[in-house]
Amino acid sequence: MRILLADDHPVFRRGLELVLSGIADFQVCAIAENGEQAVELAAMHRPEVVIMDLRMPLVDGIGATGRIVSRNPAPAVLVLSMFGDGELVLAALRAGARGYLLKGAGEEQIERAVRAVAAGEAIFDAQIATRVLAQFDQAVDPAVSALPMLTERELQVLRLLDQGLGNAAIAAELGVALKTVRNHVSNILAKLQARDRHEAVQRLHPHSDGEY
Repeated sequence: MRILLADDHPVFRRGLELVLSGIADFQVCAIAENGEQAVELAAMHRPEVVIMDLRMPLVDGIGATGRIVSRNPAPAVLVLSMFGDGELVLAALRAGARGYLLKGAGEEQIERAVRAVAAGEAIFDAQIATRVLAQFDQAVDPAVSALPMLTERELQVLRLLDQGLGNAAIAAELGVALKTVRNHVSNILAKLQARDRHEAVQRLHPHSDGEY
């Protein structure tokens, strides 16, 4: 898998390059020190995944992401940033990022996230997922409260879990196979990085402190 790194901190950039290069099927094909360079190198090397910092000179990561994903074929962009406030996260997602991790993420978490976005999935740090849900929870249309990390069907399943339904009952309610529901639940837990169903359901109630 071809990966482009974009980060203006040389020590962090070098450390991440070493980590990714140590994974058998990962190849760091280019390294950018700023957003403008990231756009140019993405066009030149056509990576499958771009790992993008947000606070960079010349062009920031949000601007670079928007320009990179506008091209065809577009690589998947995974943001890896020190900053995780809700507005910044939403700006990155609107620009086209498929995932968002904080720089404290471990090596295995980064590897999983790279593979997920390359496969077309959305993935977020647990703290980020909660903040994004909190932002969308304020939206006029509650149907978007868990987007963009969940599909419409996954959101339906999560809400039915919130109502206390088990897999069989959800399958009957949605008119799908039991195996399909199990797959949806697994995807929900992975995307929200939740340990279990209870923790996943709590993401629908970010202001409840676990009581709802």
